[in-house]
Amino acid sequence: MRKWFLLVLLSCVLTAAAADYNIVDFGAVDNLKSNSTMAIQKAIDECSRQGGGRVVIPTGQFVTGSIVLKSNVELHLERGATLFGSTDLKDYKAMKSSYVSLRTQTTTIQLIYADSVSNVAITGSGTIDGRGRAFEKLSWNDEGITRPHLLRFIQSTDITIKDITLRNSGCWMQHYLACDRLCIDGIKVFNRNNYNNDALDIDGCHEVIVRGMIADSDDDGITLKSTSPRLCENVRISDCVISSHCNAVKLGTETNGGFRNINISGIVVKPSYDQKEKFFGQWIGSSAISLEIVDGGVMENVSVSDFTVEGTESPIFIRLGNRGRGYLSSGKDMENIVPIDHVGSINGVHLNNIQIRNAGSMGCSITGLPNHPVENVWLSNITIHHKGGVAAADLKTIDEAVADEKEKAYPEATMWGNLPAKGFFVRHARNINFNQVTILTEQADARPDFVRIDAE
Repeated sequence: MRKWFLLVLLSCVLTAAAADYNIVDFGAVDNLKSNSTMAIQKAIDECSRQGGGRVVIPTGQFVTGSIVLKSNVELHLERGATLFGSTDLKDYKAMKSSYVSLRTQTTTIQLIYADSVSNVAITGSGTIDGRGRAFEKLSWNDEGITRPHLLRFIQSTDITIKDITLRNSGCWMQHYLACDRLCIDGIKVFNRNNYNNDALDIDGCHEVIVRGMIADSDDDGITLKSTSPRLCENVRISDCVISSHCNAVKLGTETNGGFRNINISGIVVKPSYDQKEKFFGQWIGSSAISLEIVDGGVMENVSVSDFTVEGTESPIFIRLGNRGRGYLSSGKDMENIVPIDHVGSINGVHLNNIQIRNAGSMGCSITGLPNHPVENVWLSNITIHHKGGVAAADLKTIDEAVADEKEKAYPEATMWGNLPAKGFFVRHARNINFNQVTILTEQADARPDFVRIDAE
C-alpha cells in the first residue's frame, strides 16, 4: 500500500511539472490579419527552457511564419484551433541542417521545423493549414526554396504526430529525414493545392510506425525515400486510406541507401472525391504500390499485404533501374555530390491479398536490367480487374515501346504506356513466384495475362 501511494504521488508530481504554455499569454492574436510568429516561438522557447510541456494553440485562428520546435515540447492544437501559414514568403526562415543528403543541404524553408531534437510532438484535434496555393511554382526544383514545406524534422528522435489535420502545403506536407522512433497516428492530410504535394515522406528513418492516416494528395501518398546512404528500415505502416493522382504507396524514387524490413498492410487506395484539378499524375492515380531502386541502394525483406484498391492506371510497379542520382557528402548546397556508379538490388519482396478494381488498361510490371535482375518476389492472392480493350493490332506498337529499357529514366508505373501483358510484364527477373493471381477485363483484350522476357 505504501509503495502504491508513493507511485501515485510521483505520477502527480511528474504530471504537474509538464505545464501548459498558451500562445495567447505570449501575445498571439486570434485573427487572420495579425502575425503571431514571435508569440508562438516565445511560448516554445519558454516551454523548452522550463524543461518541457505543452504549447497550446487554443480555439481560434492564428497566423504564423516559420517556427522551430525544441526538445521535450508538445505543440497541441485544441479542437477548433487552426494555425495558418503566412502567405508572405518573407515570414519563412531559411534553415540549414548539419545533416547532409541530396535534399537537406540546400537551405530550405518550412512552416514548422525541428533539427537534432528529442521527445517532440504535434497533437490535438485542430488543423495546421499552410495555405500553399499562395506560393507560385517558379522553377523545377523550387520545393522548399520558394514553396515551403509544412513540417520538416531532421535527425531527431522520439517524434509523435497524432490526431491533427494537415492541409495545403506549398510542396511536401511532411518530411522526416534521418529520424529514429517516429510515430504518426490517426492524422488527416489534404494536400492538393500545388505541385509536389506529397502527403508523407519518410526519408532514411529507423523504427517508424504509421497507422490510421487518411490522406488525399495530388502527388505521392505515403512515400519512403533514401536521399543519403542511410536506409529506411524497420518501418510498419497500417490501416490507412490513401488517395493520390500519383503513387498511393511508394518506396522510392530516391534510393541511395535503400529499404530494409518494411511491413505495409491494411491499406485502402481510392480516387479523390475532389477531381476538379490535377498538377501531376493521372486522374485515377498512377499506381497503388510502387517499389523502386534506381539510385543504387538495396530493397530487401519487404512485405506488402491486404490492399483494397479502386483505380490506378498501373496498380503494381516493381522497378530496378539505373538513374544513378548521387547524394551530397559535404560542403554546401549542391557541391560535392557523390556519384552512384553501380546498380542496386531488389531481393526479397512479398505481396499478398491485394484486390484491385476499376484499374486502367496498362497492366503491371516487374522489371530489372540486363545482368541486374529483380530477385525473389512472391505474389499471391491477387485479383486485378481493369478495363482492358487492347486490340491485336496494337501489340506491335506496344512491343516497340517497351523495347527501350529506359535504364536511366525517372521510374514511373506509366513509363511505357500499355504493357505487353494485361496482367504482369516481367523482364530481367529471377525467382518470381505467382500464386492465385487472377486478371479480369471489362472489354476483350488481346494481350496474354503474363509476358516473360529474360525471367524465371
